[in-house]
Amino acid sequence: MTLTLSRPGGKLTGEITLAGSKSISNRALIIRALSGADFPIHKLANAKDTVLLEALLKSTAETRNAGAAGTTFRFLTAYLSMQPDEQLLTGTERMKERPIGVLVDALRQLGGNISYLEKEGYPPLRIGPPDGFGKTDALSIAADTSSQYISALLMLAPTLPEGLHLQLEGQIVSRPYIEMTLSLMAYFGVTHRWEGQTIIVPPQAYQGKPFTVEADWSAASYYYAMAAIAPAAELRLNGLFEQSVQGDAVLSEMMTDFGVETHFDEAGAILTKSADTEVPAEFAWDFLKCPDLAQTLAVCCAALGTSGTFCGLETLRIKETDRILALQQELQKINANLIELPPTGERKYYQTQGKTLYADTPTFDTYEDHRMAMAFAPLALQHPIKIEEPDVVVKSYPDFWKDLEKLGFEVK
Repeated sequence: MTLTLSRPGGKLTGEITLAGSKSISNRALIIRALSGADFPIHKLANAKDTVLLEALLKSTAETRNAGAAGTTFRFLTAYLSMQPDEQLLTGTERMKERPIGVLVDALRQLGGNISYLEKEGYPPLRIGPPDGFGKTDALSIAADTSSQYISALLMLAPTLPEGLHLQLEGQIVSRPYIEMTLSLMAYFGVTHRWEGQTIIVPPQAYQGKPFTVEADWSAASYYYAMAAIAPAAELRLNGLFEQSVQGDAVLSEMMTDFGVETHFDEAGAILTKSADTEVPAEFAWDFLKCPDLAQTLAVCCAALGTSGTFCGLETLRIKETDRILALQQELQKINANLIELPPTGERKYYQTQGKTLYADTPTFDTYEDHRMAMAFAPLALQHPIKIEEPDVVVKSYPDFWKDLEKLGFEVK
């Protein structure tokens, strides 16, 4: 299936009510399951990953298929490792290429009974009844590994007999996602403390109580990009919190470089950009704390001819697809690129080069990656585009194409 997307020129105006954050929703579901209390979760994300996680937590089937949902697979690996029954946890072929060994090794140290059914270190997994779960109260894990592994362990921590001392070795990647997890745990009554790079969570019980999920800042990024690319803009995005636990909330600061200003009220955020805004020649950002924004900003820079210098992209190669390679391949279709710069110390830097030129209507592949589809969609403000497999957005934002129609986009 191919979707054609276009929009007449002129000021971008409209109002969108964003769905709940997938990241927050998935954590709240795991905490609810661990608490044993069936408390209400209001404004739960309608993302496919969240719907799937909720269903799999309720399932009694021996085999549970997490599909392409990385967070769902990783959180379930930890949760199921504490359960008394044997489970088989699997996913798509792409999921079987995404490493899980760091988390499995940690869970085995705690007493988890987990074995690999195919390739060592990768899904699918057979998860048996644990052997005295909580054998140790101290774990060490590489800090530059996926924050989802760390979050999965942290959410289990208060339920262990002696709690957990989780030491993070090296440079911490995506710290805002770790802080998000700890913030949600605190809401449900669980205390913690940091000692250097060790997170200490004493044994304690989750306190179930009603919870409301804030809107998804990752989803908001596509509208910020549209505001930056449009000649002028005034958009209302309902549901966003100014004081947010999401690392991607840095968007409101980041996008001021492109002339997009953010004002908050009780309903959410209002984005404005004036018609006399000058396009920035250069943009630089470290995406270590907000990697899910990198694709959006790479496309935004290419659209405007801004030279964007990015670092902190370490986790992008093991997402739904190799997002760096995918960006490089798709940007070339519009005479732009994302190139790797010569090494500077231990950090890798990438730079967007070129400016969008449309010889005809480009067709963008999505690589089974929801963020590829949504990151390239704002280009329709400049020229009609085509998106292959547009239904991939159901993973995090099922109503994305419908919401674009509310802003005057033509979706065929």
